[in-house]
Order: sequence, then C-alpha cells, then structure tokens
Amino acid sequence: MRFSDLTQRIAGDGAAAWDIHYRALALREQGHDILLLSVGDPDFDTPAPIVQAAIDSLLAGNTHYADVRGKRTLRDAIARRQQARSGQAVTSEQVIVLAGAQCALFSVAQCVLNPGDEVLVAEPMYVTYEAVFGACGAVVIPVPVRSENGFRVMPEDVAARITPRTRALALNSPHNPSGASLPRSTWQALAELCIGHDLWLISDEVYSELLFDGEHLSPASLPGMAERTATLNSLSKSHAMTGWRIGWVVAPPALASHLENLALCMLYGLPDFVQDAAVVALDNHLPELAVMREAYRQRRDLVCAVLADCPGVRALKPDGGMFVMLDIRATGLSAQAFADRLLERHGVSVLAGEAFGPSAAGHIRLGLVVDTEQLREACQRIARCAHELMEAQAHA
Repeated sequence: MRFSDLTQRIAGDGAAAWDIHYRALALREQGHDILLLSVGDPDFDTPAPIVQAAIDSLLAGNTHYADVRGKRTLRDAIARRQQARSGQAVTSEQVIVLAGAQCALFSVAQCVLNPGDEVLVAEPMYVTYEAVFGACGAVVIPVPVRSENGFRVMPEDVAARITPRTRALALNSPHNPSGASLPRSTWQALAELCIGHDLWLISDEVYSELLFDGEHLSPASLPGMAERTATLNSLSKSHAMTGWRIGWVVAPPALASHLENLALCMLYGLPDFVQDAAVVALDNHLPELAVMREAYRQRRDLVCAVLADCPGVRALKPDGGMFVMLDIRATGLSAQAFADRLLERHGVSVLAGEAFGPSAAGHIRLGLVVDTEQLREACQRIARCAHELMEAQAHA
C-alpha cells in the first residue's frame, strides 16, 4: 500500500530522538535502577484546586461539545493573563484554545506557511519543530546558535539568512533545550527584521513562567508586532499539566479566524471539564506554582554546583526552563555515544544534543524532573562516566 509524502516529512531525526528515552523506560520496567532525565515532564502533581475543578465540572455534566475556539471564560482568562504579563492589548477574540502548545504550533504553521516557504528557526531546536514545519511543506532554515554565546540567537545571524522565500521566524524563549532567554535589545532587533521583511513571528513562550534570571519579554508587545505575531503558550510546564493537553494561541484577528476553521475540522473543541480546570489555573493564586518554580531553580543550581569542578563536563547555567545543557566534548565522545554509555553503564537517561541540531553536538540535555536527592545522584553518575572517559584518554 502507498502512503502520502507527509509520512516522510514527519519522520526522521526528531522522531528518533526519543529512542533512548523509550529504552530507558524498558530498562526500568525490567527492574533496573534508571534515573529518567530525558523528557520534560514535571515530577509535581497538578495543584489540587485545578484537579477539583475538573471533577466538579464532570459531576456537573459538562461532557458535551464545547466552543471550538475555547470557552469564552477561558479565552477571557488567557487574554487577561497575556495583557497583564506583556502589556499587549488582547481580547478573547484573539485567543484560540488548542490541545497543548505542540498542537498550537502545528496549527499556526498550517495557517501561515505554504509549501516551499522558508521558516527561520534557532538551532538547536526542539525536536518536533522540523517535522511540524515539514508537515505543511515549508523548509526549515536553521539559524545556528553557539554554546559559547549561551545558545542565544544573534539578530545578525537571522538577517544573513533572510531570502525572498522567507515567510516566518520561529523562536522560543526561554529556549528548549538550553534554557537561554532573549533580552529586550535582541527582541527589538528581531522585530525590526520581521517588520522590514514582512515576516510572521511564531513566539513559543511555554517556559516563560519558569524564568529565574532576567525578565521575560513577549515580542507581540513591541510596536508593530502584534499584527504579525502568533504567541504560543500552555499550562503544561508552569502548572504541571502536561497530560491535560491544554494550550493556546494569541493571534491577530484574521489568523485567529483561520485557526478556528482549522480547529473545527481537526479537534472540534477541547473537553469542557479540562477548560473549566484551566480557568481555575489561570484565575486563582496557587502557591504551588511558586514552590515548583523555586524547586526548578534550586535544581538548576544544584546541577551547576555538583558538576562545577568535574573534568570533562561543563554545565551551562540556563536562565530558565527545566533543563541544563552539559558540554561533554572534552570526554572525546559524541553526545549520543556519551548518552548511550551513561544509560547502559550508569543508569541515567538524557537526550543527546545532536537530537536538537548540529550546533548542540557534544552536549547532552539533562531534565530537572526528579527530586534533589535523585538529581544529585544522577550528577554523580554523570561525573563517574566522564571520569572513566578522561582516565581512558590519559592512558591511551
């Protein structure tokens, strides 16, 4: 039987990147002592008031079709949140609720990119980006960002890659995998490029609530950017709600209308009870959120401290997010070989930097998704793995 060309565009390195995580899960199921640091799934429970809101909604019989765009109460809450955090004037008509930021990214790409259009993406990039843009036939043009620059995109590197076929720029800040955030001066320079070349900006801001150093800037708030920016966000990371699949796009009215049409033929709306829970998440002061954010900050600092003097390993301190990138080039192994060895001999699962693009070669991504005791143990195992390799080099 024949398959569409789409099946080839959504396969490849991005899909294969998760193989080591699945191997780690299989080893754990077999009874091995495995520390899973390869996926960005918070180890915290969703705050109880959010869970209770979903239960109450279910008991109230809210199990029918909901507004395809998202419930008005939820879209109002999202609009208030975006305006309060960015200063951007937002109404509920600019908000489309979708099944997580991943679905939001896919939907925006389908609505703004045609086959052959070029989209500039900071590389290393999140592993699904290439397949998402490839699904609509667009061509990803990587903009390499270097470890030595803290994995921050440079406006001049973006400018150098703009062509007549460039249609959009896609960035996330704080960045996944590195946790780097972009300062106002960089956003202003990027905004000038977008306006000057009539580009869409796809701004992935899912880690904006987990910023430890600096100040988050939502680029749609800059002059001339609201009409050309699609802002993506979700509750997955900030509220430990990865499994709830609730995200959204804040978009110019015309794009929001197109996204509604796409949602109509793709999702037909999210479950009512999930949306009711999301309203509680956004409209209530939940002390658990600050506790989680502080825990991630402490875990980041722990990793950097434990590995500070480790031969062969250099931790790159992130501005935010729930990951730390480790430079392991001095060990002499590729990141994938190091990750394989780390799993097989030391029971720690991480993702190799190459999964995110060639600019992250020689780096591994470590998730801050276990408690401090387990995280310290994982760092000690990483240090032992690196020590073995450095010793072998010394005696070669």
